Amino acid sequence: MGIEKHIKITGTSDISWKDAIVKTVESTSRSITNLTSVKVLDQRAKITQDKMTMYYVDLDITFMVQPS
Repeated sequence: MGIEKHIKITGTSDISWKDAIVKTVESTSRSITNLTSVKVLDQRAKITQDKMTMYYVDLDITFMVQPS
């Protein structure tokens, strides 16, 4: 039997939403093992002088819990 745990994480990038997703998953994988999936919950951006300058993503990241 496998048990999955979900965590909600917000990531950022000054390049794109895709970059924010990739960087956040890579960063999360350095501290949490057994990642199994990611779901994009929300996307938004900061606008400065009529240009998007920061991209934000809210992610639901799933990982397997190790049995004790």
